[in-house]
Amino acid sequence: MDALGSLLNGPRAQTPMMLRMVMRSPWSVRIEDTAPLTVVAVTRGTSTMTYDDGTRHRVGSGDVALIRGTHPYTIGDRPGTDWVARIDANGDCFDPTGSHSVADDMCFGVRSWGNCADEQDAAAIMLIGTYSSGEVSGRLLDALDRVTLVHLTDHPLVGLMDDEIVRDSPAQDAVLNRLLDLLLITGLRQSMESGAVRASQWYRAHSDPVVGQALRLMHNDIAEPWTVASLAAATGVSRAVLARRFTDLVGEPPMTYLTTWRLSTGADLLAEGGRSLGSIAHQVGYGSAFAFSAAFKRSRGISPAAYRERAARVIH
Repeated sequence: MDALGSLLNGPRAQTPMMLRMVMRSPWSVRIEDTAPLTVVAVTRGTSTMTYDDGTRHRVGSGDVALIRGTHPYTIGDRPGTDWVARIDANGDCFDPTGSHSVADDMCFGVRSWGNCADEQDAAAIMLIGTYSSGEVSGRLLDALDRVTLVHLTDHPLVGLMDDEIVRDSPAQDAVLNRLLDLLLITGLRQSMESGAVRASQWYRAHSDPVVGQALRLMHNDIAEPWTVASLAAATGVSRAVLARRFTDLVGEPPMTYLTTWRLSTGADLLAEGGRSLGSIAHQVGYGSAFAFSAAFKRSRGISPAAYRERAARVIH
């Protein structure tokens, strides 16, 4: 498994929020929430995102926007249209004045929200997923700009999500979470392979027969007591060759990369809650809770217990 696969199967700090937004013109919604990652798939019409600094992005039918960061923005049928709603930092929905909640008024079905209950009259339909990226996926998203547009016209994932998002079936949240992750991974991979965004060094390194194999070994078995010698033996080269080639392609030595990966995975497991420190330590390759705690505090300047408490406050 590589780092992209680890995003699909690894821990998440928070369950994504999924919504299907159906809007009739004129419309505009002010977004002030603090989600570090938002995925918007437009299935009808064209929407314009406008940031406070004047930067604009047009997202048309068949486009998926990967929105990174917590900068407020407005999305609407065109720039300058009056807001019909404002979503604040807590994810609550108010009228433009902020004095009256319109969350219930604008909900008209399972995960359906907007100012147009009749889809036949809708000028724009969007599928929206927002969730905390966590430590692991945060590393994967380093290459993204504030907004990355991906053209996925007629992609089956978008059609499947459009069908599933309005269903109220057992385990539906789990289904939607997987679909959202798949859509994100598809967008990331397409953007990196096409050169639309700067591919991270670790992503480019996966194409190297030696370094790519070493990365897959570390991601496949994070708990294995890897050394430069054992990785070199597994990839069929000398320790010196592996160390030099890995550092040149990834930007850091193999053991530094492995330590960072282990601690990032451990941080996400801590944020999930419900696991003992010893269990997490062994899962990410540390011999004891003490060894993991010492490495974690040395790297992040905070103890695992304090980190877990802080993550719980952010989520709740």
